[in-house]
Amino acid sequence: MNIFAEIRTSLIETLDAMVADGELPSGLSWGNVAVEPPRDAAHGDMATNAAMVLAKGAGKTPRVIADSLAKRLTSDPRIAVVEIAGPGFLNLRLHPDVWHDVVAEAIDSGTTFGHSGMGAGVKINVEYVSANPTGPLHVGHTRGAVFGDALASLLAFAGYDVTREYYINDGGAQVDVLARSAFERYREAHGLSPEIAEGLYPGDYLVPVGEALKAKFGDQFLDKSEDVWLAPVREFATEAMMELIRADLASLGVKMDHFFSEKSLYGSGMIEKAIADLDGKGLIYKGTLEPPKGKMPEDWEPREQTLFRSTAHGDDVDRPIMKSDGAWTYFAPDIAYHWDKIDRGFDELIDVFGADHGGYVKRMNAAVSALSDGRVPLDVKLTQLVKLYKDGEPFKMSKRAGTFVTLRDVVEQVGPDVARFVMLTRKNDAPLDFDFAKAIEQSKDNPVFYVQYAHARIRSVMRKAEEMGLEFSDNTKLEDEAEFRVAQKIAEWPRLVEIAARNHEPHRVAFYLYELSQEFHALWNRGNDKPQLRFLHEGDSAATAAKIALPRAVAVVISTGLGILGVTPVEEMR
Repeated sequence: MNIFAEIRTSLIETLDAMVADGELPSGLSWGNVAVEPPRDAAHGDMATNAAMVLAKGAGKTPRVIADSLAKRLTSDPRIAVVEIAGPGFLNLRLHPDVWHDVVAEAIDSGTTFGHSGMGAGVKINVEYVSANPTGPLHVGHTRGAVFGDALASLLAFAGYDVTREYYINDGGAQVDVLARSAFERYREAHGLSPEIAEGLYPGDYLVPVGEALKAKFGDQFLDKSEDVWLAPVREFATEAMMELIRADLASLGVKMDHFFSEKSLYGSGMIEKAIADLDGKGLIYKGTLEPPKGKMPEDWEPREQTLFRSTAHGDDVDRPIMKSDGAWTYFAPDIAYHWDKIDRGFDELIDVFGADHGGYVKRMNAAVSALSDGRVPLDVKLTQLVKLYKDGEPFKMSKRAGTFVTLRDVVEQVGPDVARFVMLTRKNDAPLDFDFAKAIEQSKDNPVFYVQYAHARIRSVMRKAEEMGLEFSDNTKLEDEAEFRVAQKIAEWPRLVEIAARNHEPHRVAFYLYELSQEFHALWNRGNDKPQLRFLHEGDSAATAAKIALPRAVAVVISTGLGILGVTPVEEMR
């Protein structure tokens, strides 16, 4: 039950009737007509902008349209009162039975409450993390991993056919640097002093890789030139790093459906086929780019390159796909990779990148638009930086990676559930301050604790009710305004799921769970002053059964919402 969608459907039917009766002209669009919670709960249960957005097209004042709508909408048995506010907004108050029905449906539907059919039949690929396989994941990757994983779960809950994917950047120069770094640890495993030159990876995480190289290859590479050992050491070290990355992701509760290797694009003809596809559309040409704006680099010189006409699909400048020496630019395999996604039949693509990829958005959107003839949308989501604090002060950790704080460091400090929830307490494109002390603090100011505490309180009530031998039902008795506010917040859940999924914003789920918990805790505290609002009534099973349905519905939504975020709801607080 999405009561907001249902009331909007009733509203649209009313508008259609007004057109049929000549009160509104034909040809008006209902697309911008909304039914949503009012900004101020005192104004009602719902509000609609219908009269305001239709007035210009109808050639009438909003107030005239609102008057007619108000009279007609009261014929809907679910709507008790319609009030006109300001120049023509309509505030609606629903009959109490509606909120009783919402509670009952939440209980009866269980984990499927809020499911939406909006994504039915749509295949969507969510690519996230995709870190270079050169070391353990760092704290920045943590945010991208949590965001991407929660977004994938949200979309799946909204009915989409979701594939979680990791693009292994193992085709560039960085894996050669990894091989040279691992080789020094291989030498170290043989008792020699490693020479960690500038530009190599200094982290201790490569020490066991060097020992594993010794176990597999013995000393056969010690006196050999780089051209002999580079390829086998690179392959060995890359796979070792991917095992480390998979373990890092598992510690956070992230499991990918598919890993795609950049290296597999080279020598397979896939890059050539993707570029040929663009060439066939007249989008590949030989040309010379304008010099970069701003200060001219001393070593810049105009040279002819093979270019992709990305400006034809919304980019600011055309982009090189082949260097003057005939080698592919880094953009060419990325084009081929997305061409492969389209070829695999995905209807929508989402890429989750770090903030340093901001300049990459337009060119990738242009490539996907060109490759799919505008059929497949690509949404590139950027995750901003994470700053670490403890008690408000910048927090320095062990940095076992040598140069950065790892994902595993964060998880070991606060646990995967806390790490995931905190990473979603800000929108993905806003900077995030992660304070380790606050993340585990037991207070209302800590949203992780506040939401989990609400669930634990309800589970405590449920256990006591079970000890009373109570037979549960979905019948509820709502009397107090605090009870209705909880039920109304529960009713927002299906609508929230659709909005968050449509906008690719899983942080909305975290925000909503905090607001729902806030309403529940307020009701709990109100029971301290009004015994009739308490959930348990000793010796009165009928009263208990009527009151306990509401918290049961709250628990359903909190458990489901936390599940989307990848967080395990707690049964009790310790």
